[in-house]
Amino acid sequence: MSAHPVTGLYAGPVDILEPDGRRSAIVKHPVARAFLGPLGLDGDAQADRRVHGGPDQALHQFAVRAYGEIVARFPALAGRAVPGTIGENLSCPDLAEDDVAIGDVYRLGAALVQVSQPRSPCWKIDHRYGTAGVAKAIVERHCPGWYLRVLEPGAVALGDAMTLVERPAGAVLLAEFLAVTAELRPPRAALAHLAACPGLSAAWRTRLGQRRDYRH
Repeated sequence: MSAHPVTGLYAGPVDILEPDGRRSAIVKHPVARAFLGPLGLDGDAQADRRVHGGPDQALHQFAVRAYGEIVARFPALAGRAVPGTIGENLSCPDLAEDDVAIGDVYRLGAALVQVSQPRSPCWKIDHRYGTAGVAKAIVERHCPGWYLRVLEPGAVALGDAMTLVERPAGAVLLAEFLAVTAELRPPRAALAHLAACPGLSAAWRTRLGQRRDYRH
């Protein structure tokens, strides 16, 4: 089993994004420890519950190394695009989309969590950095991060190990998942394969099924 230290833990309330006054909880603040329940960390919130939050999006993780790709594309963000600033709840430096699979189960402190789906970057990322095109670049580079559901609630703290305890048969690496779904017209068999991977959220199963059944 591989263990990865938690180097960043972040939570935040809903607040007003200036200057347009829209509400968002993308701004997170470092915390040393928190209780992780079925809907996320104590002290964390989501502004638009239609597209954020819920049991399948209890915890958002973003690859630390992806910040290097953001800064390489947008040098003006050096020193600003750093772990904890893109709305994630969790940082582990040695985990990224080519390491993590849909359905992976991790022991995280006293909690047990499972990878459920990739994140879908939105306009709030550009707004957060005051830079147009960041969200698009993240999508193009296939490094959006991922969500986890909580299988067993428990306390989480900085320095805790995030330990892989199970990778189900048929699990699909996030890197593969993102590559297939980025295709304009992926093979229907490939979409069916992704939809069948264990642990995938119901929302993504529906989305993949709709793409598979769509008649061009």
